[in-house]
Amino acid sequence: MKPRRSQLALLYVLAVVMSLVILAPFAWLVIASISPARDLISAHPHWWPSHPTLSRYHSIFSGQAGGDDVAANFRVAMGNSLVVAAGTTVISLVVGTLGGYAFARLRFRFRRSALFAFLSVYMLPPIALVIPLYLALSNLGMLDTKRGLVLTYCSIVTPFCLWTMSNYFLSLPSELEEAARIDGCNRLQALTRVVLPLAKPGLFATAMFGFLLAWDEFLYSLTFTSTTNAKTIPVAIAEFTGKYSSDFGLIAAGGVLAALPPVVLALASQRFIVSGLTAGSVKS
Repeated sequence: MKPRRSQLALLYVLAVVMSLVILAPFAWLVIASISPARDLISAHPHWWPSHPTLSRYHSIFSGQAGGDDVAANFRVAMGNSLVVAAGTTVISLVVGTLGGYAFARLRFRFRRSALFAFLSVYMLPPIALVIPLYLALSNLGMLDTKRGLVLTYCSIVTPFCLWTMSNYFLSLPSELEEAARIDGCNRLQALTRVVLPLAKPGLFATAMFGFLLAWDEFLYSLTFTSTTNAKTIPVAIAEFTGKYSSDFGLIAAGGVLAALPPVVLALASQRFIVSGLTAGSVKS
């Protein structure tokens, strides 16, 4: 039964309203980033800046990093966040995929207990692990380094990847692997040639959420870093707030730039997730 025109019209109206509700905060963030300071602190709100300016973005991308220029230091923090989040995602996804496959397909003692033990690490509040992790990184000489942050973030993201990938592998039919084993593949070949093509949606979704977990993390980055060598975006944005004043426009510009990589990643992953739904099972 086809929906009526009135139902379709109502559906489109609701979709437009929902889109406006979701996009309105981001639109205001963009407007605030190009608004003069007097418009942001004015008693009467300005829905569009009287004199739009890109000076904050210019300060971020052309300033001299390494000193007291927090805008220029934000540019360095963006690079640090990209390196740390990408490294954490790659390592955690590889470990989570192999471990998740083992938990889903192999049968061994304490299998579920071990899986729940990994999950319990992910569920622990970060504040409970700050001191042990700080002492561990200090003994390893990894404080204020990107390697230290990658190692720390892997302790958060890897259990998440392990849990999600093990559940996703359980949803895939094991008969395809058994057929590959009969045709002469070993377990690793069956994983790479049969299971992973079918698991593309889960892989991309897990990678996207793992990247976001590492990209948005604040407490560990604030505690374990002290210079621009390893500070990430959340810490850099927090430094836009001074002791006696705050540059709200600069905070908004930082928020816009910080939101772009996750948005681009989500848009790019959406295409691969949809195409991966039919990949694998129809290939020879």
